[in-house]
Amino acid sequence: MSLFAVKEEMDALVSELNQHNYNYYVLAMPTIGDFEFDKKLKHLAELELANPDFADPNSPTQRVGGDITKNFLTVQHKYPMLSLGNTYNEQDLRDFDERIRKAIGDNFEYVCELKFDGLSISLTYENGKLLRAVTRGDGTKGDEVTNNVKTIHTIPHQIKTKAAPEHFEIRGEIFMHKAAFLRLNAAREELGEIPYANPRNFASGTIKMQDSKEVAKRPLDGFIYFLYTDKNEFKNHWESLNAVKDWGFHVCEHNRLVKNIDDVLAFIHHWENERFKLSYDIDGIVIKVNSYAQQQELGFTAKSPRWAISYKYKAAEVETILEKVTYQVGRTGAVTPVANLKPVLLAGTTVKRATLHNANEIERLDLHEGDTVFVEKGGEIIPKIIMVNVDKRKSGAEKIHYLKNCPECGTELIRKEGEAVHYCPNDEGCPPQIVGKIQHFISRKAMNIDGLGDETIETFYKNGLVNHISDLYTLHEKAVQLKSLDRFGERSIENMLSGIEKSKLMPFEKVLFGLGIRYVGETVAKKLAAGVKNIDKLANATVEELTAIDEIGQRIAESIVEYFGNTEHLKQIELLKIAGLAFEIEEKVITLDSDTLIGKTFVISGVFEKYSRDELKDLIEANGGKILSGISGKLDYLVAGDNMGPSKLEKATKLKVPIISDEELLGMLAK
Repeated sequence: MSLFAVKEEMDALVSELNQHNYNYYVLAMPTIGDFEFDKKLKHLAELELANPDFADPNSPTQRVGGDITKNFLTVQHKYPMLSLGNTYNEQDLRDFDERIRKAIGDNFEYVCELKFDGLSISLTYENGKLLRAVTRGDGTKGDEVTNNVKTIHTIPHQIKTKAAPEHFEIRGEIFMHKAAFLRLNAAREELGEIPYANPRNFASGTIKMQDSKEVAKRPLDGFIYFLYTDKNEFKNHWESLNAVKDWGFHVCEHNRLVKNIDDVLAFIHHWENERFKLSYDIDGIVIKVNSYAQQQELGFTAKSPRWAISYKYKAAEVETILEKVTYQVGRTGAVTPVANLKPVLLAGTTVKRATLHNANEIERLDLHEGDTVFVEKGGEIIPKIIMVNVDKRKSGAEKIHYLKNCPECGTELIRKEGEAVHYCPNDEGCPPQIVGKIQHFISRKAMNIDGLGDETIETFYKNGLVNHISDLYTLHEKAVQLKSLDRFGERSIENMLSGIEKSKLMPFEKVLFGLGIRYVGETVAKKLAAGVKNIDKLANATVEELTAIDEIGQRIAESIVEYFGNTEHLKQIELLKIAGLAFEIEEKVITLDSDTLIGKTFVISGVFEKYSRDELKDLIEANGGKILSGISGKLDYLVAGDNMGPSKLEKATKLKVPIISDEELLGMLAK
């Protein structure tokens, strides 16, 4: 190969791997598996070693993690967050062990730990109190996400022991349990949003959210795995792990202290299959020399410690036959393709189906009828097809094309510009959408109607008792038909009708969420209710008026306008009004503490150390001020906290709106 070709290949690898790093660390949406990434990275490192003059200073071989998101305060790490060298084969581990023995002799121990598939975090404590939490970032500096991390129940805000030093840093991994991931991803799909690929991505996306209240709704967990102090408080890593566990930190119970490399390999073999029984994902095992003195003697390379290494499991993968592709229609009309497979054993379970996500995925895989496919279940909870074995493709096999019409009602599917998902627009006539919308309406987070369940709604629909949400409120007129159904006795009918009647007391925001408007989740419904006050104003609002409401974006606004542009939806709302549901918020009667802020308008944005946004809102209103939903030329003050959205700041600056802190607001009240 010519030198020019070598340089070209190296540049291409740098560009490709940097993009993969960005997808993984910043977007939390990887497009390549770890094994494939590590192979490419190793090949680039070999080329750089052989051709140092061509090495790019921005090469991913010289960096630890990803770029820094601009939405958070960037903090320098006191102790760099280095990555670990990793391997996929046992011989590399024996070579690692041999290098250790040559450097420090035979008298040492290893600590074996599970390698969690999550987001690395550095926690700083001062006088027992959590001072800050910072992501890995690029290894030398990361994003401060303290308020978000404080929502994780297993991470203490304050430790009560006096045994801990005044100042220390502790490293850990934030992750999401599989059950929580499946539940939350299902909610995303219900809203027509693209689901996250795996719990790691969901955890990463969550910890980077701007609103810590939203983070708190997504159950994250964390394990601690390393302690840093200015003075060595302990002789070895094993002692420190046990100590921080006593201090109240969450330390994995599966860690093991072992004597030699054979014990290490036995630990690795044990967890190769047992890992699938855990409630969270691991993608390997971390091996560390136990003694701190020996760690110091072994030292570091520019990128990683010489006293530690990680063994990574290859994602569980099998070959099977694609029998057919079917399609599921969700309550919002989103149509999801599913691969139906010849049953095959994978990672301890029999796999019959695999997700295909959307039309882009079918095209990327170039699927044909009866293809032999490779199915993977690594970090993915739901198995996915990673590639086709083209060599086994039958001659003349037909290419699979994404369907053009709804598989349930035959309506032509639509796909909006910039979106990956196709959906059926016939929400008033497509059976799974009708049933799904009513099931959503009665759910716990919406109207929370006792005595009704998903199966009951399906039964009612099949028997012509309900075709719309409003039909629930006429069920009391159909007692004879209800009694004729199996498993519907006098008591169960009475309970159900009582639950429906009680639902009329639910507040506007719950009714609004229950309507099932595309992209309007529980939080968005609250923002809209607070911003417009009643359904009539919402129905007549323009896109511009809606986007002026705090945290309502263009896509949500357009969806709302489209929803209320449908006369069938307006008819349903009128029927629900007649039934007695709440379609406006109850305004609180405020007794003023003073008239200091009368005539002044405020918008509150960002995160505050001493007060929540709701507390500041109450404080302003209690002193005569008024809270606006968005920034405009009529605004008197923007109360700005940390991590405020850059668009709000830019708009306020452009309109010359005074920007004040919470302290300055309190100062105004003191005067």
